[in-house]
Parts: sequence; C-alpha cells; structure tokens
Amino acid sequence: MATAAPERVLIVLLGAIGDVVRGLPLLMRLRAAWPQAHITWAVEPLSAPVVQGHPALDEVIVFERRGGARAFAAFLQRIRAVRPDVTLDLQRHLKSGVTSRVSGARPRLGFARANSREGNWLFNNAHVPARPHYSSKLAHFLTFADRLGLPPAPVAFGLRPTADEERHADELLAGIAQPFLAAFVGSSCESRLWFPDRTARVIEAVAAQGMATVLLGGPGDVGFAGEVEAQCGVPLRNLAGRTGLRDLFAIFARSAVAFGPDSGPMHIAAAVGAPVVSMWGATSAARSMPWGSEDGLLQGQADCMPCFRKTCPIGRVCMQTIAVEAAVGRILAKRR
Repeated sequence: MATAAPERVLIVLLGAIGDVVRGLPLLMRLRAAWPQAHITWAVEPLSAPVVQGHPALDEVIVFERRGGARAFAAFLQRIRAVRPDVTLDLQRHLKSGVTSRVSGARPRLGFARANSREGNWLFNNAHVPARPHYSSKLAHFLTFADRLGLPPAPVAFGLRPTADEERHADELLAGIAQPFLAAFVGSSCESRLWFPDRTARVIEAVAAQGMATVLLGGPGDVGFAGEVEAQCGVPLRNLAGRTGLRDLFAIFARSAVAFGPDSGPMHIAAAVGAPVVSMWGATSAARSMPWGSEDGLLQGQADCMPCFRKTCPIGRVCMQTIAVEAAVGRILAKRR
C-alpha cells in the first residue's frame, strides 16, 4: 500500500503510557520518510507528557476524557479540523475507531479484525496484517509503516529531557552517588506489583555491591514506597509522588539499571537507554517486554498466567515465585 508523501498525518493512540511510548518508533519512522509532513498525535491527558514537545511531532490534540460526552464532541471537532491525508488508528477500540472515522482521511489504517476490539476495524478502510495475540506490540505498530511502504529504519524513540528537566533532575538526585538503581515500584494494575519487603531486600543487596537506590512512583505509589523505605536497612532516595512523568526521562537516563514491574515507567526507562530488569506475571512479556532489555526479564510461574486481571484473587502467586536472589543477580549483571 505505497502512498505518496502526505501533507498531513494523524496518529490516534489515546491511552496507556507504555503503549504511547511503544508507538514512538513508528512516529520516528514516519518523520524520516516524510520530513515535510505535518504530524498530529491524538492522546489522553495521562500519556500526553510523553508526546508533548516531541521533536518528530508538530501538534498534539488532548482528549480531556473527564469532561464526558461534551469533551469528546469538542475533541472530535478538533480532529475533523486537522483534515489529515492519512490516519493511523493504533488504539484498536471503539473510541479510537470513531476518532479515525471522523478524521475523514483516506486511507484510515487500523488493525485487522482479529486484533481489534469493540468493532474498531469497521471504522477504518485499510488494515495491517493480523498477528498472533501474544506478539510484540511495538513490532505490531511498526507494521503500519510497512503497510504504507515506508523504508525500514532503526528503532528509535526520540525522548529527550529539556534543559529545565535536566536541572530538576540535578535537584532531585543531589547527593546520590553513582551508580544508582532506579526502582519503579508502581503499575496501573495491582496484579502486577511485587512486594515491599522483597523490594527492600533487593535494595540492601545492591547497596552491599556499591549501588545506591532511587525509588520512583506516582501519587498512588507513595504508600508502597513508604513501606519499602520503612523495611529497608540502608539509606535510599524516595521520590515516589515527587516526580512528573517527564522527570523520569533524565532520571532513568542517568541510572545504572532500572528495575520494577510491567508499567509505563518501565517503557520510558527502556526508551531512554537504561538497562531494564522487569518482572512479569499477570501480563505477557512476549507482547510488552521493554525494548532492548529482553535479557532482563524475570518471569513468574503460575498456571493462570498471563491472566491480564487488574487485581489478583490468589495473592499474586506468579509474582511470589520471583526470588530476591534472582532479581539481585540480574540487576548486577546488567548495570552499566
């Protein structure tokens, strides 16, 4: 489906932080192939900081979903005004399908029926080939460029902190010795979390090998991080609830290793080049492993995994099988 270089391109990928990060290599490939195109990205507030100010983007349209139907109508009005020549629907849900259709573009390229949900495929008039259910989402996104006939390009994310963000990282990390472990403790789903006592044991073990630790998490992770700090017998820097999403760009880039469960910050760490040690149970590593750190996976064991549940009724059995010693060994092996 080779297409002439368009003047205007719309990317619809509204949702999760990790998904948006994994969509960036497609954006970079579009920009390399179509340097003169005006590229717009439609996104929701949670993930908007990932793409705002991105060097390969010209415009970001944010759907303020808390505003309900009125906000969605206003959002669709802005989408219609873009008048894209090509729309890429990377979300595969009803909402993104409606957004793609309203854009009026031809072609509107989306997922095949086998990989879409909520009738999403009906709103698009071209589709990428179907892929197995548990296959790399990042690679799946790149098939959109293949379908458009764009030349191949190395995977790149283009995430760079601003000078102000670098200065803020200097302040947040003042007094932290190098090398340090960036331990991201939270996730969007309780089922993916590890355990505060085991996290504390890891921090103590890497401290014995000369590594400091910085705890990272959002406002909802403050309690978890506080438990880790209370149970830890060595000093650490607890930044949970004190950083914005973009602060993570500079912090992870300076870390020796990033460590934690499947989450948006995990993908940010990988995107800025940090070695990542990641823990897996309820979700699929085959689908969502951090780019470039495939050898850093710690895979839990349970007959029910991956279940993709938000909460676990049996005490996160899969995550219980990930041993402290295995985590420490992998961290020390991957530190730079």
